[in-house]
Amino acid sequence: MLDLSSSAPGTLAIVGNAPGLDAAAAIDAATSVVRFNNAPGFGGRTGDRVTHLALVNRGGQMREWLADPRFLDRPVVRRAAAFILPFPMLPAEHNRPEQVCWTREAMALLAPLGKPVHILPEDLHEAARRDLAPDTTGRPNPSTGFLVTRAFLQGRPLRHSPAEVYGFGFDGWPGHPWAAERAWFQQAETAGQLRLFPCSP
Repeated sequence: MLDLSSSAPGTLAIVGNAPGLDAAAAIDAATSVVRFNNAPGFGGRTGDRVTHLALVNRGGQMREWLADPRFLDRPVVRRAAAFILPFPMLPAEHNRPEQVCWTREAMALLAPLGKPVHILPEDLHEAARRDLAPDTTGRPNPSTGFLVTRAFLQGRPLRHSPAEVYGFGFDGWPGHPWAAERAWFQQAETAGQLRLFPCSP
């Protein structure tokens, strides 16, 4: 379960990266603000607060960040109070011949900032796949946004207000089950766990 001590007991805003998002005032009013990767719009139309920054730790995006000598100077990285790596570390034998998992390197990169780094565990991934399985074929591959949102909701006390979810377009890399994820978010909204705020057209 993700440590939510820094987000309790106030409001929680989870900010996706879909284009068209313009909700700076509402997002900045939240007690805790979760953002993802390059956080487009940060410092402008999506506000300038961030308490948790999720950084994908597998694949080419992290490899690019590791090669960027100015990555730690990015405003969203500097302003984050904690980081989330969505994928558990792969065993060495599963991380070759081509390296896909950069967890160890990402933790070393972030270490000089002296801020907490949370790694989402495999049991959360398994639960996420079970959530999505009824609306998919084969083995679902949840998106980072889905995994992080599920982690926060799993650890969020019921007495707290629903999480406010902005800028989720449910579109992108075709390997993610976007329709199933959209259905899950809608069900969570009906259950009172979150409120979805669509992007402007």
